Parts: sequence; C-alpha cells; structure tokens
Amino acid sequence: MVDLLAAAEAAEEAAAGKIMLIAAISGGVDSVVLLDLLSKRYKTSDIIVAHVNHGIRVESSEDADFVRKMSAKYGMQYRQIDLNLGLHASEEVARDQRYAFLRKLSKEFNAKIVTAHHADDIIETIAINLVRGTGWRGLAVMSAKDIYRPLTCFYKNDLLLYAKKNGLEWREDSTNSSDLYLRNRLRKRIKTLNPSIKQNLIQLWRNQTKIARDINKETAKFSKNSRYFYLMISNDVAVEILRNFLLNKGIAQTRPQLNDILISIKTAKAGSKRTLNSSVSMCFSISEFWLEFC
Repeated sequence: MVDLLAAAEAAEEAAAGKIMLIAAISGGVDSVVLLDLLSKRYKTSDIIVAHVNHGIRVESSEDADFVRKMSAKYGMQYRQIDLNLGLHASEEVARDQRYAFLRKLSKEFNAKIVTAHHADDIIETIAINLVRGTGWRGLAVMSAKDIYRPLTCFYKNDLLLYAKKNGLEWREDSTNSSDLYLRNRLRKRIKTLNPSIKQNLIQLWRNQTKIARDINKETAKFSKNSRYFYLMISNDVAVEILRNFLLNKGIAQTRPQLNDILISIKTAKAGSKRTLNSSVSMCFSISEFWLEFC
C-alpha cells in the first residue's frame, strides 16, 4: 500500500516558516486522512481545524459535530462558520464562501491553508472545465499559491486504503450520489478511465501549473496602467498582463470578462467609468486607467 506519510513530509516543506496550519476538514474520508497525517508530523497546537457548515444538506450540522469532536480528540483548535446557503446553493457559491472563510483564518493566524484534494479531484475539475469550455488555464486548476494540497499525488483509493488500515472514521456526503451536480456525473465516467490516462492527465496538470507560475512571474514585470501599452501588444499577452494587474489588486475576473475589460481599455472615452464588480470600477483618462473602490 502507498505510504501516505510521504505527503505529510511534502506538507512540512511547503509550510516551512509558518506558525500555524489551517486544515480544511469536511469530515469526509479525504480530509480525515489529511488530519491524521498532519497530526503525526506537527504539534497539535500548531493546527487549526476549520470546518464550513454550508447549510445545504439536512445532516450538515451532524458533520460539523463530528469534525468538532474529532479535533478535540486530536487536541487541536477548532473554528467553524455556518453559512446557511440552502438546498439549492450552487457549488460555485459554496466554494467561494468556503475559501473566503479559510483565507480570513489564514490572515488572522498568519497560517498556511491545507486541503485534502487528491489526484481524482484534479482530474474531475479539469473535466468540468473542458465540458464548460476553457482556455489553457482551465488545465492548471487548484494552483492558488496560498493553498497547499499535499495529497494530489495520490488517488481516492489510496486514501480509502489508508483510512481503513488506520481504523479512521468519516462521514459520507449524501450529495455525492446525486446526479444534479456535474462533478458527480463526470466522476462516474472518470472512474472507468485507464490508470495510464489518469497519470497522463496529472502530468499534464503539473506541466500546466508550472507554465502558469512562469507566466505569472513574467507578466508581473509588465504590470502597467497605460492604455497605449495595451493597445500595442497582442490580445493574448494583454489579457495575461491585465489578469495579473487586477489580481494584485484583489480582483479576480474570468477570461471573457478580461477580454471585455481589454476592449474598454482600448476604446473607452476619457472621463468614462466601467463597473468591474459591486465595489470596484475602472476609470479612464486619455492615456491611463485606474481603479476606484467604493
């Protein structure tokens, strides 16, 4: 059986210099395995168990109670947020609010966020992006630099084997069997993939995430608010530089949104303004653009 403790070794290197770890724990088998591994490599006083009660499922409060008791058993701090999103909340809304909570804790404790995503999660997310239509960044999924995922070199079956061997208990998410969610429908098909195809997809993901990091470093060198600059370079390059410029201001935009913003940079009248979201607008002079926060 795969020795998953190697994953914790990698987590230790990635989190070097961090005072605390924020462990995102849902109560499912993946996160239960992650927490057990972390408990064997770190002082329990250095780990904060973070649980998000989305309020989507009837049994979500029972999951929260399970995770709370598990963190107490390990002697770890526990933080929880109750979102009360309701039965019809989308995966995207749940994810965005979940990560907002984790990042708030990360900032509060100057800590590294650690999640239990594994190789099958990576493949599923790539498949979702391909089905919905994606650019090249749709293959470089789960690569946020402030989140570490030490289990991505392992598959679901590896985690199940570890959990059973070590006598771990976990909660089953009832929505995982529902065909209402695209991820669940794709998961059933991905399970039948040849292992070699899965390995090739994971290697492609690793290559794309490295390319993404390299492009981010290069575009950071050219972060400008000159309208003339964006007018004179190719659209593909301009979109990447604009993306970096906005992310540094804390503003994430989709590729279609970036393309629309680029058109505004090139064509908007001096003195005009474009709304980016509920709290930020882009303003234009003859030669420059800048952001205005509400």
